[in-house]
This record gives sequence, structure tokens and C-alpha cells, in this order.
Amino acid sequence: MRILYGIVGEGMGHATRSRVVLEHLLQGGHDIHVVVSGKAHRFLVDRFADRERIRFDEIHGLQLRFEGNALDKSETFLANLETLPAGLLKNIDVYRKVAEAGFDPELVISDFESWAFLYGLNHRLPVVSIDNMQVLNRCEHDPDVLEGEKTSFRLARWIVKAKMPGAYHYLVSSFFFPPVRKKRTTLVPPILRPEILAARREPGDHVLVYQSVAASAQALLPLLKGRPERFVVYGAGKEGSEGNVTYKGFSETGFVDDLRTARAVIAGGGYSLMGEAVHLKVPMLSVPLEGQFEQTLNARYLAKLGYGAWSETLDADVLDGFFGRVDQCAEALQAYPSPGNEILFGCVDELVRDVALDEPRPARLEAVAMGKWEG
Repeated sequence: MRILYGIVGEGMGHATRSRVVLEHLLQGGHDIHVVVSGKAHRFLVDRFADRERIRFDEIHGLQLRFEGNALDKSETFLANLETLPAGLLKNIDVYRKVAEAGFDPELVISDFESWAFLYGLNHRLPVVSIDNMQVLNRCEHDPDVLEGEKTSFRLARWIVKAKMPGAYHYLVSSFFFPPVRKKRTTLVPPILRPEILAARREPGDHVLVYQSVAASAQALLPLLKGRPERFVVYGAGKEGSEGNVTYKGFSETGFVDDLRTARAVIAGGGYSLMGEAVHLKVPMLSVPLEGQFEQTLNARYLAKLGYGAWSETLDADVLDGFFGRVDQCAEALQAYPSPGNEILFGCVDELVRDVALDEPRPARLEAVAMGKWEG
């Protein structure tokens, strides 16, 4: 089957999980044309260099700007406004290239990416959504998880709903599994890169600290120095050691090794690392980015399930409270099934088969899943 695959390039989580799905589709003998923006483009081109039956085109995508641990909405708006004209021309050129290449896709898959979704709508093609964001819109959430954030939740849900309405089916990746409230929705576990699946949990005595925004990492460092715990820090923009704190530059192999052997993790509210930590059963303290309700929702479920803790800000009391509960979190994590990617692959294969056979879009999949519409 010929598949057009769209990937958001802001944040590397979309790229790492799409890499897993792309590998599976290639193994199934499908031809794939990928459109992807930002840093994710170079990452995926390098990963699939010299592979047959797959090609990549870089498109323009939205950019995010941050101030400390918060999304800077004004700078984000100005940055995207400045690049909009050139970006539109670039995307129009890619649209023309896809058409002129004679690829003629039969199915579109989108990881929260609008270009491919709109291409699918314009050509009346089935569009399958694979992402974690749709959990906001397509599931029911307990009132205690939304307490004090109902306005933010409604706004985030509206944005997610408007992003990809009317898809053929929604595969929603999650480490928590609330009731599904809409048909054509299936919950699957976190989509895990091979390096995480191959990792074996061996708890050590260090705490892994990861901050994707360097300014946030720098602000956190004074809280860590002099504490009894030993910290390994990624994202501070430097390397070396200062007392109980070791700074490391990014290395995929080194990071996975530090994660699998960590006593605990301190990070933001990003879904990908949280899903990996839960899979490996590493307790986590999450500090979500301000203005990113999806991250707040992830963090609240992490705490609700007993897998970790969350806080809007960090101070010594928050750290003391978390480290005092790490052993309880580790015990709670033992109940998490860590199912791997086979559930996802079964759902993807069923959807590809249905499209190939021109079946009506299914309200509910037959494949094993972590949650389905029961209506």
C-alpha cells in the first residue's frame, strides 16, 4: 500500500515514535512518503538512510518559544508570523512535488501533523491519527484529575479536536487508560523505540534529571547541589561534575543507560520520556511546562496512578516529599504491564487491511487494545 505519513517536528517525541511505526510499515512491504518539519526531518532521514520504499520531504511547521519553564505565547506568535510566508511557499512546493511524483497515496497517517491531514481531506483519502494528544478529546477524565484546570482543559480539548476532525480512526498512545468516549478511538500503550524495549531495569543510586529547555535546567541546579542524592543532568548545556551533580551532553545510548539504572527521574511533562520511565518502572517527578495543559494532564495521571509525583514548581520541600515516596512509587509501578509495541502493530495492521479491502471505517477495532469505544 502507498502511505503518506505526516510528522510534527516540534519536539522529538513525535519523531521517535513515528520511527517505530515507519519501521513496522516498511517490514510489511508498504511504500511510504514522509512529510516532516523541524529537527525531526534530519533525525528521520539519518535513521532511514539508504532504505528502499521510503522517501522524505521537509515541510514548514510551527515553532515554539519558551521563557524559563513557560511557553512564551508572544514570542511563539511572532516567530511563526515571521516565517509564515516562506513556510507557505515551501509547503505548496512539497504539495506539488508529491502530486508530480505520481505517488498517489491510498492512506494517510498523521502524528498530529496538519499538512498530511489536509492532503488526505482534499483527496478524500482515509486518515489515521496516531498520537498521544487525542486523549484530551476522545476520553473521559475523572473530575479530580481536572480539578482547578477545567478552563484550561476545555481550551486544550478544543484545540486538539480542531486539529484533526473526522479521521478514519484515532490510535491514542498513552500510559494511562481512561474510558473512551468516542467511536473510532482505540487506546494503545506508549510507542517505544527499540533501545527502550531492549533496556533492562537495574536500579542504581543516581537520579536522572532531564530538561529540554536549558534555562529551566540552569534554574534547577542550585536546588540539587549539596543534597544527599547523586544527580545526572542532561540539558544543562555543559559537561563535567560539580560535587553531587554530573552534567552530560546528549547521547542516546548513554541516556537510555542512565534511565534504566536511575533510582528516579526529574523532568518536564513531556509524554515520551514519561511513557519510557513508566515502561521501565522508574519513578518520576514531573514539572510540566506552564501553558501546556497536555503536559499537566500527563503529570496528574502519573501522580494519580502512584507512578510518581508532580509539581508546578520545584523547591527543597517538593524534592524531599518526592524522594520520601520513591520506594512506594517503585512498588506501584510493578503493576504496570509494560506491553511493548505489539498491541499498536496489531491495530495498525487491522486498519491498513480494512483500507486495502475498502471496508467501511470501523467504529471499534477487533485487535487487542488498552481501551476501546464501548458504545
